[in-house]
Amino acid sequence: MPMPASRPLILGSTSRYRRELLERLGLPFEVVAPEVDETPRAGESPAALAARLALAKARAVAQRHPQAVVIGSDQVADLDGEPLGKPGDHARATAQLRRMRGRTVVFQTALAVACADSGFEQQDLAPVRVVFRELADTEIENYLRIEQPYDCAGSARSEGLGIALLEAIHSDDPTALVGLPLIRTCRLLRAAGLQVP
Repeated sequence: MPMPASRPLILGSTSRYRRELLERLGLPFEVVAPEVDETPRAGESPAALAARLALAKARAVAQRHPQAVVIGSDQVADLDGEPLGKPGDHARATAQLRRMRGRTVVFQTALAVACADSGFEQQDLAPVRVVFRELADTEIENYLRIEQPYDCAGSARSEGLGIALLEAIHSDDPTALVGLPLIRTCRLLRAAGLQVP
């Protein structure tokens, strides 16, 4: 059984993928929607956008729950410096995957942990280099019809059928591509004073 945390833990996210990943640590936690405007700023790089949004999410929830340790995270797909967000629908997902075929895309997964009461605030970035295969239009269409990854940055769900679209994944934090870099999460939670088994 995991040791009880000295402070409550909150995941500031509406992502089911992040919730499922955090459950792997065996720590009790709540999920609270951060309600943050995710609109990119003019000229903002994908890494800067992901980092800003992760911190904004952690801070927004920490202000409402000052005693809790709050995790915020965000992911932006980076194609030659251009941010690719969640497509939202089939047509945009098709366009994204056509642009990414045969290319290397860096998925910038940002993490922030904050606690208002203690004044703790740290963040980290886990870039994941993903090499896409030269995909035929029929492969893209089949994948999208089966997977429907319209809520995933860059339309790619590597934990599902999306793995078949790829040549290689380069990362030092294997869960980062799914949406929450757990190695870095454990490190920041320990730094915030929580016991992580």
